[in-house]
This record gives sequence, C-alpha cells and structure tokens, in this order.
Amino acid sequence: MTSAKHAHVVGLGLIGASVALALGEAGWVVTGNDTDPGVVERALASGVIASRVADAALALVIIATPAGVVAEVAHEVLSRHDDPTLVVTDVAGVKGAIVRDVVEPRFLGGHPMAGSELRGLAGARADLFQGCTWVLTPTEATPADLYTRLHGYLREVGANVVAVASGDHDRLVALASHVPHLLAGALMNQAAAAAREDAVLLQLAAGGFRDMTRVAAGDPAIWPDILFENREAVSGALLALEGRLAILRDALEQRDRDALETSLTSAAVARRQLPGRALDSDNMAYLRVLVADRPGSLARVTMTASEMLVNIFDIEIAHAIEGNKGTLLLAVDETQAERFMDALRGLDFGVVREK
Repeated sequence: MTSAKHAHVVGLGLIGASVALALGEAGWVVTGNDTDPGVVERALASGVIASRVADAALALVIIATPAGVVAEVAHEVLSRHDDPTLVVTDVAGVKGAIVRDVVEPRFLGGHPMAGSELRGLAGARADLFQGCTWVLTPTEATPADLYTRLHGYLREVGANVVAVASGDHDRLVALASHVPHLLAGALMNQAAAAAREDAVLLQLAAGGFRDMTRVAAGDPAIWPDILFENREAVSGALLALEGRLAILRDALEQRDRDALETSLTSAAVARRQLPGRALDSDNMAYLRVLVADRPGSLARVTMTASEMLVNIFDIEIAHAIEGNKGTLLLAVDETQAERFMDALRGLDFGVVREK
C-alpha cells in the first residue's frame, strides 16, 4: 500500500479550507497555515488540517491568499523547499501579474471557478470543486511532467481542468466572473435603495432576481484586490456592457420590438449553449500525441483543447519527454475526439487513437 501524499495549504479561507477538505477526502495528508492564528486553531479542531507544520516530503503546496501577496508567498515557499518534484500552485482570480513574477518551473498558476455565498472557514466544503472548471495557466517554461501531475491532483478533487494563457485568463474571467459580481452588487444595491421607499419590493423578488444577485452575498473583502489587479480588463468589459445597455434603453424608448426580441433571442440561444455536460468516463477516447521536445509544446496542446471546449479528462506522459519526441496520453470525450485530433494535426502534432 502506498503512503498518502502530503499537501500544504497557505490561507484557510473558503477556497483554501475547501481545497484542504477535498484533498483530505481524496486520501491526502493536509497541513495548513493562515495569518490569523484563530483560524488555524479552528481548522485544527475541526479536522480541516492535520497540522500547521508542513511535512518534509511535500508533493503539493496551494497558495490561497489574497491575489496581491501570492507572488511573495510563492517565492518564500519555493526558497524553503528544494525538492524538484514539488508542485506549487495558487487559486487567485487574477493570473497575469503572478505568472510574470513567479518564473520558476515548479510553479503553475491556477484558478478554480468555484465559490459560495458563505464566507471563510465556516463555509468550506469538500465537494466545492466537484464538476467545477479549474483553470491552469502554463507557460513555455512549464515542464510537461509538472502539468500532468497537477492535472491529476485536481482531478482527484473532482475538477475539470482547462489550460489558458494567463493574459487570456484575465481578459475572459473579467467578463465571466468579475463583472457579474459587480453587476449583482449594483442590482442588489439598487433594489435595496428602492425598498426603503417601497418595502414590499424585496418580497416581490422572484427567482430571476435571486439568481442574478446570489453572488452579491459573498465575502466583499476579497474583491477589491482582485478587481484592482484586473482593472483594465474589468473596465473594458464594463464599458462594452454599458454600450449594450444603452442600445436596450434606446430600443425601449423607440418601442423597437424587433431590436428587443433580437437581443433576448440571441441571449436565450447563447445561454442554452453554455457548456455544462459532465464527461462520461465510460465514453472516452484515448489519444496518443507526439510532442516535440521544445518549449511550449504541452501548453499548445492543452490550450487548444480549452479553446475548442474539449475537456481533457486525464493526461499523462507515456515516457519522459526528452530527446526529439515525447508522447502524451490524453483521455477526451468520444464525441469531441475527431475534431480535436484534426486541430492538433493542423498544428503539426502527430496524433493516433488507441484501439
């Protein structure tokens, strides 16, 4: 029987504590720490972590601090541990500045697209990452074996892993996460202000209103750092959205039924096409991808999958990527396999399908 793997979590808020619980349920021994000694004591007492002291034989360190201090913590962790097999990652909602600052082959930036309106350690759940999208941001310097190991660790907690360049992540997540949070807060504040005049308004809040404002109940303390770090992308997305709202306002004032119906119809179609189907592990195709031993090869494969919405269920190195060629073994959705293979061949990768 193999011994349990050891992980250490820095920062025991909602996400950090949930990672600790999820890894613990997957059979890991998890230690952790936090700047608040009271949080550490509660995490120990509730079994979220086994100790505040990291094991000497660490396999994984997860940095779950505010975005503004991730790079500092990462440098400190990497300087204390010289094990070349250690994987260090983070969970910050902004990636560009961190990835530029922490240029070390054992660090791979990450961001789980998961959360809760509950706050802190008390809101932590072991199942928070089941079925969630967990973004990794590999660079040309990311070793293939490190990426595959972290991919496997995240699969153990139930996450679906995608690879995106750090700059693309920040631009896309501004619209997918940061702006929705601001809009939820603005709508909730508008309704609360109106309710001071008409108290019955909040009693009329139906499912749509509650769905749109749910995230406004989250921890407000974590958001300023995230928004300031990603301010250019968020500001640009808000500006574009203001333009759409202005068009809708004009359509209302002009009683332009066609414009309103066109906008609502296109939104309904797009909403129904949001990815959501979980990958059936009994309906997978197994691909062998020949990868040249040059920087960025793995990142090109994984980012191509993400751009095509192809979920890589599993990834491993068939043998060490050294010499002229290496081989990646990928498990993907059967229904997406041929399209993905064609795309990789178009990028000059050799691809064969397991029989």
